Amino acid sequence: MSLNIGKIKLRHGIFLAPMAGVTDASFRAICRRFGAEYTVSEMVCAKAMCYEQRNKRTDSSKSGSLATVSEDELPMAVQIFGSEPEYMAEAARLIEGCSYRGCVSTIPPSAIDINMGCPVKKITSNGEGSALMRDPVLCGRIVEAVKGAVSIPVTVKIRAGWDKNSINAVEVARTVCEAGADAIVVHARTKEQLYAPGIDLSVIAAVKDSVKGIPVIGNGDIYTADDALKMLSETACDGVMIGRGALGNPWLFSSIRAALEGETFEIPAVDERLEVAKELLSMMVKEKGERVGTAEAKKQIAWFIRDLNGAAASRSLVMNATGSAEIMRLLDTLISQNS
Repeated sequence: MSLNIGKIKLRHGIFLAPMAGVTDASFRAICRRFGAEYTVSEMVCAKAMCYEQRNKRTDSSKSGSLATVSEDELPMAVQIFGSEPEYMAEAARLIEGCSYRGCVSTIPPSAIDINMGCPVKKITSNGEGSALMRDPVLCGRIVEAVKGAVSIPVTVKIRAGWDKNSINAVEVARTVCEAGADAIVVHARTKEQLYAPGIDLSVIAAVKDSVKGIPVIGNGDIYTADDALKMLSETACDGVMIGRGALGNPWLFSSIRAALEGETFEIPAVDERLEVAKELLSMMVKEKGERVGTAEAKKQIAWFIRDLNGAAASRSLVMNATGSAEIMRLLDTLISQNS
């Protein structure tokens, strides 16, 4: 199994999903090492990025850090969100050209991904994210505008629909395909379902059957290699995108790759997994500084230790730690207890 997104060729089509507050450069690097072939950034607000260009008081920007691309992590996409085609197009152009305020990238991303699937209220209340699916015509206009602004591929992430009474993934998929999308990711839940357990694989299958000429990637409830194989088998989708299943479990990508290649996979021992947690903490502190890096790493570390004996007590110690050194000592203690 392989797939192409523009000139990007992936052997198996194993993707890391964009997750706000999670898929920073450090986490993407860890997931790539364990088998993610393609990663996506945290979502970047298109309008904010455009407005930041007008701020003459500083060279830094929040959007700039979120959109950072490094050569060693390609292929990867930067995801943008918004509801106004002109701002979406301008933000995409700035990102591809590495010409935005606060930019530290020296190369563009492999693609621009358009968020039409976020179900969070603060996003949908502005008519953005999955709220766009209520207006398929606008979805098409946004893709057409972004496609016209950049030379790299443009991909789209959608949901099944807004709610159970408006399952329109097929209509939106056809519209964005006609507008020039190079790939579509389908999260098989509605906005109304948020992240509640249970997905509808028939939605992914219907999109795959209706959209020709571009890859369709399935997303939702992939926690094991068997989940991935089931999605591929029952929907005929071209690849799988893993989100929450990778939290504290980046070797999920390795297990999926092994399954696709007909090989066996052995879950790493506890001490090996905790060493990865330590490395991720170090990377986040280096990337963001001691204060921010430690604060943001705490939830990541909590995911790594959630299945250990005494996880609740250990998690409390992590969350109340005052610095990265304290968390490192706690992880070393856990490693010695589980070796």
